Amino acid sequence: MSGSILLPAVVLVIWTILMLFWMALTRLPALSKAGIDLTSSVGGRGAEVDVQVPPQVAWKSHNYTHLLEQPTLFYATVIMLAVIGANTELNLGLAWGYVGLRIAHSLWQAMINSIPVRFGLFLLSTFCLLGLAINALRALI
Repeated sequence: MSGSILLPAVVLVIWTILMLFWMALTRLPALSKAGIDLTSSVGGRGAEVDVQVPPQVAWKSHNYTHLLEQPTLFYATVIMLAVIGANTELNLGLAWGYVGLRIAHSLWQAMINSIPVRFGLFLLSTFCLLGLAINALRALI
């Protein structure tokens, strides 16, 4: 496996943007169907909207939020690995594993959302991230 450690990060950024579009494409019609006029609405938060749309619609919003949480650590870690020149096969594999598991997590949460599987995917991706962080630490000391 060859390539830049930054490529998986770019793929995850693109995936996050695709989730944003998926969220909007499902949420906006659901809000309209619920009688919410966005042109006259002021303020508000996603949690307030969640109770007014079907759960399957809210799940996509929840996942988009998740993609803006822990993956920020992933982005920082792969940038550090790239800067210090630790673009090893192991790190590249862990980075792709993280991205693949996060995409699987997104799809599962957006469509099925049973918690045991979702948590398992999250946990596995977290182990990939932990491995990347430990490898960055090892490369620096």
